[in-house]
Amino acid sequence: MATQAGSASAPVGTTRFYTIMAWIMSVVTVAGFSLNLAMGRSSFDVPAAYHVHAVVLMGWIGLYLAQHMTMSAGAIGLHRSLGKLAYVLVPAMVVAGSAVMVVVARRTGGPFFFNVSEFLISNLATLWCFAGLAIWSLSRRRYNGWHRRLMLVAMAILTGPGLGRLLPLPLMIPYSWTITVCVTFLFPIIGMIADKRRDGRVHPAYLWGTAIYAAVFVASMLLAYSPLGYAITDWVIAGTPGAERPMDAFLPPGFTM
Repeated sequence: MATQAGSASAPVGTTRFYTIMAWIMSVVTVAGFSLNLAMGRSSFDVPAAYHVHAVVLMGWIGLYLAQHMTMSAGAIGLHRSLGKLAYVLVPAMVVAGSAVMVVVARRTGGPFFFNVSEFLISNLATLWCFAGLAIWSLSRRRYNGWHRRLMLVAMAILTGPGLGRLLPLPLMIPYSWTITVCVTFLFPIIGMIADKRRDGRVHPAYLWGTAIYAAVFVASMLLAYSPLGYAITDWVIAGTPGAERPMDAFLPPGFTM
């Protein structure tokens, strides 16, 4: 999210669109976690990996919003300075996110409405896809069209956990994970529609970014449900409480919405 050449002359309407999208995606993500906490579905009494992940994620969301707000205000120097933090936060997101997914898989097997293997493997794959798209976006920061669109697709991936906490996923078993991921594609699709209406064409950054995300998701699901994927998952959770729950998604006895 470092600044790019030509950003000062970017159309005001375009900048406003990306700022609005940044707020929507950020609010959705935060709202999901806040709702879970308010309804007692989660608590602060969890291992340290949860808290580290939360701090890093909130830091990223704060930076993402700050970068769009500084662009909207025309504060290019501040935008450039803050953007350097992305080179630290993206790797931190990968490390903290990967760690917490392994901890969750070993501690509980993941949410009951997800298959353990898809939760672990596909979740990790899409997180790493976020990192790849974000780094690609940073490498194209001098090209405004590529930079902001690739970053939007990357950020859309991170809305999954928030959306998953807002959707009635227990009612969507056994497709809860697939539905959650598919909903995240709405954000780049909205971006494509905006491009088409404004410019008469869809920028290739959306096409490439979304195609890569889709390919990674499909490949991760094929791996998750393959013998190799199950072997990896079994190895990760062996001898832990996570191995005690069914591998497939299920409804706990007596569960009510």
